[in-house]
Amino acid sequence: MQKNIIIILVALLLVYCLGLGIDIMDIDASQYAEMSREMSKTNSYLQVYELGKDYLDKPPFLFWISSLSIKIFGVNNFAYKLPSLLFAVAALYFTFKFALLYYKKEIAFIAVLVLASCQAFFLITNDVRTDTILMSWVILSIWQLAAWYNTDKFTHLVVGFVAVAFGMMTKGPIAFIIPVLSFSSHFLVVRNFKNIFRWEYIVGLIIVAILLIPMSYGLYQQFDAQPTKIVNNGTGVSGLRFFYWTQSFGRITGESIWNNGATIFFLFQNLLWAFLPWIVIFIFALFDEIKFIIKQKFKLVSHAEFICMGGFVLTYIALGSSKYQLPHYIFVVLPYASIITAKYLHKLATQKRYVAIKSILEKSHFVIFLLLWIILMVLLHYCFVTPLWIILLAALFLIGFLYFFLQKNVHFYILKISIYTMVGINLFLSLSIYPSLLKYQAGSNIGHFIIKHNIPTNNMFLYKSGLGYSIHFTCNAIIPHKDDTENLAKGTWLITPKDKLIEFEEKKISYKIIYSMNNFDVSRLSLKFINLNTRGEVTVPYCLVKIN
Repeated sequence: MQKNIIIILVALLLVYCLGLGIDIMDIDASQYAEMSREMSKTNSYLQVYELGKDYLDKPPFLFWISSLSIKIFGVNNFAYKLPSLLFAVAALYFTFKFALLYYKKEIAFIAVLVLASCQAFFLITNDVRTDTILMSWVILSIWQLAAWYNTDKFTHLVVGFVAVAFGMMTKGPIAFIIPVLSFSSHFLVVRNFKNIFRWEYIVGLIIVAILLIPMSYGLYQQFDAQPTKIVNNGTGVSGLRFFYWTQSFGRITGESIWNNGATIFFLFQNLLWAFLPWIVIFIFALFDEIKFIIKQKFKLVSHAEFICMGGFVLTYIALGSSKYQLPHYIFVVLPYASIITAKYLHKLATQKRYVAIKSILEKSHFVIFLLLWIILMVLLHYCFVTPLWIILLAALFLIGFLYFFLQKNVHFYILKISIYTMVGINLFLSLSIYPSLLKYQAGSNIGHFIIKHNIPTNNMFLYKSGLGYSIHFTCNAIIPHKDDTENLAKGTWLITPKDKLIEFEEKKISYKIIYSMNNFDVSRLSLKFINLNTRGEVTVPYCLVKIN
């Protein structure tokens, strides 16, 4: 089994690596990539800037590690994405080691495969944000602290709290809250009350506080020490209060200005696609765990584990209580979901009392996977211009899927057919669909044209443009905005929506179109865009012009 697992993980890793060269998507990923590029250029590591302006939102660790990679490999997609990919691989290892503390090796391996093959994992290794790195730090802290509780080895305590500190430097207090929720619920269920209060926690908190000093000092210097500075349309803004309170807890209390009206069901709705192909099995597993714990009257034996179940449910409630939520917020506890799912998959494969449920899940998953393959083929053949060899290869994969479905005597059949489907679909997403979509991201495409033709950016402006951060990152320069036609000297370069050119014509300003293309926000797909016949209705023509 171990040899097969290694082969599967290598196949998954190769698919992840295909995404390293794909252009970074607007908005969040390109924003963080551009900020990392700026940091690598200015060497301002304690005070963070966005397009030269003060930035107060995310902690700096993603920018630190990505800017270091950019210094080594240059300004490109590979350099920005590589650190997050390495952290993603590390998260798989940490998940395996944590699962081994409580379960047999077979379940630990299944948990790694479930996590590595869920759609969210493919996404966060391509569309890179803070969540990939946060997941890694959190599951490392959980593994090390669980190992400390089991062995009392002080090294585990130190590493666990170091991971908490770096998790907080990645995305804030949530990296501290998750271990607290996970272990407190675990101790209550196994009736291990002595671990709730231990003097060693003081040592751990001191470690966290010391490691947070550089970041906290940078926040103080940039914001608290300059109360007259205008930040987020206000003065007297405290960077320390924002980071340690407003950004996380303020979204629950209403103190934060961020509010998108998300309900407690928002994250679950997004799990339906993010945890494919395992979401149906995970729901079954979740109910199975709940039924078991109720039968046990919320009391487990001392060597049992409730960290995953308690940690997932309580973290979900905490995140779901926020007035502002995004789909990727729940990704941080996907290692928990993977272990819960792995336990249930093992039951399906080894216990006869689950035969009926296993049959239902196998048939329902065949339908789900077949629909996914059909949707992929439609996208490749009808919605985008796809080379014939890619369509033929996809058809070959589909035939392989249908053949695989007939091999029902295969051990862990549902696990293998699920992974086959996710590897195949994401292979073609990276080979064809993503590159096809990004042909409509004007920022990166115009940027590539500028770099290819050595066009100087020191006299270039974004004229009444709504382009994202990809233009700055790809050009390796901050392109300033301009909203009027004053002082447009000969030789000035402008990036503008094509319908704004009429303003130049009305003012008798001579120009020449050097490059043009259609733009669309590819992170917000719509049916009109996917349909080739109506795509022109929702795309916006952009062009690069030179003033004559």
